[in-house]
Amino acid sequence: VFGKDINLILVLNNLSSDRKSVRVDMSASTILYTRRAVAEILKAATSVELGPKQGKHIRVKIPYTHYGKYLTTDKRIQVTALCEVMRTRGLKLLVEKTIILEDTNIIIKLPRRVVVNKAVTLEISYANPLPEPVSRCVLLVTLMNQQVKINLARLAPRERSKIYFEFTPRRAGPLQLQVDFSCDKFSHVKGFVTIAVAPA
Repeated sequence: VFGKDINLILVLNNLSSDRKSVRVDMSASTILYTRRAVAEILKAATSVELGPKQGKHIRVKIPYTHYGKYLTTDKRIQVTALCEVMRTRGLKLLVEKTIILEDTNIIIKLPRRVVVNKAVTLEISYANPLPEPVSRCVLLVTLMNQQVKINLARLAPRERSKIYFEFTPRRAGPLQLQVDFSCDKFSHVKGFVTIAVAPA
């Protein structure tokens, strides 16, 4: 989840009946959706001894403080591990994983029934998932082809807050509400919901 430390486990298994020594070079970078690297956030190397038919786990931790300021709006991190079996002729294995960090910041609560030409109040909850305060918080609400910009108070680390938003639907049928939350430390955290508007 965005704002938390990332914990990974690399599993190495020796399927042979011989003892193996493996060198592991690990790296991680923040990337765009096109897979283009933005910034390297981790570089580490270790060696592992594997007995016959033995498996071992290598734990990797990427703290938020390492990746936070380099993350793009795509919220993607590419992790690679190059595993080289020593004393063999060029036996290498490359393991890659792309991590897409989830947002759990926006929660939209609707009343049970929404009816044409009757005022509706929605609850929009938003959060700061980071271990540091954020300021210049803005909520952009898009509904019925109109945008409303709402300036919000600063949020303490891990703080959640909410606002109430009132509108009156003018026609029956599905209506899409989109919420976009930005602040000085991250931007464009989105939430959306489809509202079923009943006839009067």
